[in-house]
Amino acid sequence: MSTKSFLVVASLALSVLLGLVLRRGGEQGGAATPEAGSNQLVIGLSMDTLKEARWAKDRDAFVARAKELGAEVKVLSANSDDNRQVADVTTLLTAGVKAVVIVPHDGKAMAKGVELAHAADVPVVAYDRLIMDSDLDLYVTFDNRKVGELQAQYVLDTLKDAPKPIKIVRVYGSKTDANAFSFKQGQDDVLLPAIAAGQVEVLHEDWADDWKPENAKRIMNAAITKHGGAIQAVVASNDGTAGGAIQAMKEVGTMGQVIVTGQDAELVAVQRIVGGEQSMTIYKPVQNLARRAAEVAVALAKGKPVVAQGESDNGKIKVPSIFHDVITVTKANVDSTVIADGFHLREEVYGKAQ
Repeated sequence: MSTKSFLVVASLALSVLLGLVLRRGGEQGGAATPEAGSNQLVIGLSMDTLKEARWAKDRDAFVARAKELGAEVKVLSANSDDNRQVADVTTLLTAGVKAVVIVPHDGKAMAKGVELAHAADVPVVAYDRLIMDSDLDLYVTFDNRKVGELQAQYVLDTLKDAPKPIKIVRVYGSKTDANAFSFKQGQDDVLLPAIAAGQVEVLHEDWADDWKPENAKRIMNAAITKHGGAIQAVVASNDGTAGGAIQAMKEVGTMGQVIVTGQDAELVAVQRIVGGEQSMTIYKPVQNLARRAAEVAVALAKGKPVVAQGESDNGKIKVPSIFHDVITVTKANVDSTVIADGFHLREEVYGKAQ
């Protein structure tokens, strides 16, 4: 069997593991087992950026788990440059990696990376961001639609007794990131019925290019200019955009009066939560996700089957997908979530916030 072939089985009779089975690679997989030495099994990790603290945690957990499995990992970061990321994939393939894991900057642009890898008989795993319009082998991610649902529901629950309609601003993520659309879709699932019922009014909405806080601040500045103190909540799609919105409100003295959502449980965001500036964030246990991604990458590199319980439409195929749960974090449960898991140290969270 050619290493470019794969088989997806929609259901397995008499199996306790319901889902999709992805197979890429064959009997002559060409990758040495972990016991044969990590230098004989190399995995490539192509990252969009390492500028955000969250992504360094993903990288470290991925590399650590791969090492436990006997694999070496070559990591390259593109600093949010699509051309550079495609070149990074080429570099990894030239180095002889047996599988490539990609955190794409632009989900559409990285279809080229999948094409290059497949031409070299190397399987590709998209990590936490879907690669579009390609024959992608596997997608490992969090339940991104659920992220948006939790953000929007938090706003409705917190302001359930407020006069209606609740007036909100929506700050979306980057249009080059398929996840940004998934977050919005999840938010829409909750907000659109409330909007139709006259319970919510969207005063302003826009997309924050490259997820940059300064772009979110620009969006929030525009909202404040048009609507001033009428804003009751900001549905920000991640902690970076939440930070930009918060900065805009600080400058006009409305911080602390507005509900602000977020995502990623970045240290600075959790500090803002315990300090009363940000209302909530979504905690994604990246240790679990990264370790699972390393496990499936090693398996695919060796031509072994991988069980996936879901699928994602990338515009070309239904990509076998592995989804992980997410958790809402507020001031009330910081200790029992991100601190209890060791994601952040207690002294880091509270020491700087007080």
